[in-house]
Amino acid sequence: MLDALSLLQDLIRRPSVTPAEEGVLDVLEAALTPLGFTCTRVRFEGDGSYPVDNLFATRGSTGKHLLFAGHTDVVPPGDTASWQHPPFAADIADGLIYGRGAADMKSGIAAFVAALSQAPADAHISLAITNDEEADSVNGTDKLMAWAEAQGHRFDFAIVGEPSATARVGDSIKIGRRGSYSGQIKVIGTQGHVAYPERANNPVPVAAALVTALSGKLDDGTEHFPPSNLEFTTVDVGNPTGNVIPAAVTMRFNVRHNDRWSPES
Repeated sequence: MLDALSLLQDLIRRPSVTPAEEGVLDVLEAALTPLGFTCTRVRFEGDGSYPVDNLFATRGSTGKHLLFAGHTDVVPPGDTASWQHPPFAADIADGLIYGRGAADMKSGIAAFVAALSQAPADAHISLAITNDEEADSVNGTDKLMAWAEAQGHRFDFAIVGEPSATARVGDSIKIGRRGSYSGQIKVIGTQGHVAYPERANNPVPVAAALVTALSGKLDDGTEHFPPSNLEFTTVDVGNPTGNVIPAAVTMRFNVRHNDRWSPES
């Protein structure tokens, strides 16, 4: 059986911060090809976003067609000095593996590929792997699915290897997944010197009130999903000076919504 842990370490050691692929798809293809998969690299670009490399792999033709979908890209590590272990070293300590992608979601990919080494060779299985999930998500899964359909592929079931958990990563299986909606709010004021606030219109208190009013739970959850929530992720006043009231505040937010909501609602 293919060793899932070794494969996961190889994947983590490729610093595939969106959209940089950094050879992570090469690692995956090298694991899948000996298992009898035909691998096709597909690059999409345009639509106002960066070019993205994607991988489609397929094997077998018997029975129902199972699709595994996932992504190899990871979010930036931030300040690497604050990590107990380097984010791309794939260190193992106290029974845990550390690194970007250890949870989301190179581990899911490694586990699925390892399981494939024990699956019947004629089972109809495909993988759709993108390197564009953590950022724009424009030239990734949506276009890869359209490409696969144009190639004549039809899927009966799908497993998405994103991490799901109640208390610990991998302790539960979810049916479906919460939706994601991102947006931006700009509060416009009037710039001025802090010594003369009466001549300015400070947008910061208004922005702060909005953050307080909008942040948090949007509902009480549903049968299969936790409460929807809105979280502010960045606040930018565009002003590095400590004695100037800013002209505007730009705030970005993300909503993770359950099945009580749709993008329209």
